[in-house]
Amino acid sequence: MAENQNFLNKAFHLLEKSMAAKNYDRENALVVDYRDPKDMAKEIDFDLEGNGRKYGDDELLQDFEKTIKLSVNSGHPHFFNQMFTGHDPYAVAAGCLLECRNTSLYTYEMAPVFTLAEKSVINYLASLTGFGESYNGIFVPGGSMGNFFGLNLARNLRFPSVKEKGMTEVKKMAIFASEQCHYSIGKGAAFLGYGIDAVKRIRCEESGRMSVEALREKVKETIEEGIVPLMVVAVSGTTVMGAFDDLEGIAKVCKEFSMYMHVDGCWGGPALLSEKRRHLLKGIEHADSFVWDAHKMFGATQQCAVFVTKHKDLLKQAHGQAASYLFQPDRYYDVAYDSGDMSIQCGRKADAFKAWFILKARGKKQVDLMIDHAFGIAEYFADLIRDTEGFKLVHEPQCTNVCFWYIPPCLRGNGERDDKWWQRLGKVAPKIKEKMMRKGSMMIGYQPLGHRVNFFRIVIPHLNSTKEDMEFVRDEINRLGKDIIV
Repeated sequence: MAENQNFLNKAFHLLEKSMAAKNYDRENALVVDYRDPKDMAKEIDFDLEGNGRKYGDDELLQDFEKTIKLSVNSGHPHFFNQMFTGHDPYAVAAGCLLECRNTSLYTYEMAPVFTLAEKSVINYLASLTGFGESYNGIFVPGGSMGNFFGLNLARNLRFPSVKEKGMTEVKKMAIFASEQCHYSIGKGAAFLGYGIDAVKRIRCEESGRMSVEALREKVKETIEEGIVPLMVVAVSGTTVMGAFDDLEGIAKVCKEFSMYMHVDGCWGGPALLSEKRRHLLKGIEHADSFVWDAHKMFGATQQCAVFVTKHKDLLKQAHGQAASYLFQPDRYYDVAYDSGDMSIQCGRKADAFKAWFILKARGKKQVDLMIDHAFGIAEYFADLIRDTEGFKLVHEPQCTNVCFWYIPPCLRGNGERDDKWWQRLGKVAPKIKEKMMRKGSMMIGYQPLGHRVNFFRIVIPHLNSTKEDMEFVRDEINRLGKDIIV
């Protein structure tokens, strides 16, 4: 270690420089210094199979500095492409500590501080969800894995024999989820042996919320087919439209048909931390499990996701293997603090420490204000879009997602908006996206959805975004798109 200390010092100095305020300057710093793949390969030598030589520290530091320069600056105020943001300084400090200690969160023995920090965050979230006294939880490597956990726990609760004997001795099962649910539900169904066809997609209302009546009808139809209605995956904050499903209505259907209820709150979950926005998850207390990504709209660095269930022993029942080399029952401390057998992993990073550290640093009141601020900024941007010529909202936002079309001058006017017009409009967003990436001025995403042609989706994960940032986004899109001909 001693001989590499000089390299570490220089590398950390480069990282410190990369986090200086000038690198997030709204007027002068780039969100991305974009290169096409072939050009990127010319900037850095990626070959590991060529001469196989050992690179010196100076060369490695050059690669290090180039990597910083050519990576997306997700902490820039004009980065709105994904649901995560750059870095809360407290989360960065906590993350650096995790890397330096390089431990694994499976036993209290190996991670005493991190174990207690994880339990503290889970206790806090369980109190917010109203899960009562008999709950448990664990941090997982991303929200998709949290959804996998929900799919597996639902099956284990209903058919515990599947863990030992597999799926051969049980009837076909159905998983009900909104047609706008996250794609991890389909992936999880395939991975866990249900099969993708087991996921019954439920029609959504125009707002993006799952139709409770359509859900009830689909459950009845499934029962008539001789399929077991196992569970419903409700969403609090859909990926594209930011819709919040009616948790109370869904809970009634789950109770009526004895189904497990899992809530994917990966994106909209932070609304629980805001007094003003908490109503969006009204009915969460009826759920059997809940997942939330703290690296979204909370400031933690990736990854930082937590899964909580109101069934205290179910995680261990579903996942436990009681490996004797790791989980000895006759340890010198209370082994109830050993969390590893609740996970499907062995080694597990102590991501909970980042969420715990942010909550301690910010306090409940400031977190509340920051999350409410993000919602307020999204509402302000929606007003801008509504009131500006050439922009059209796709829907009224519920979360901090704002979906909209930009209509360039070549498509404006009093002409009929027929299918051909919409097809032309669908070509606008990709053209503007390429321009903004090559300029590096900002990043926002676009996509089609159902019958809707490509539209922009801005998400507000930054807890310190300003009204001026929103005005910049509107004006920059107009600058980049006003001369487009489609």
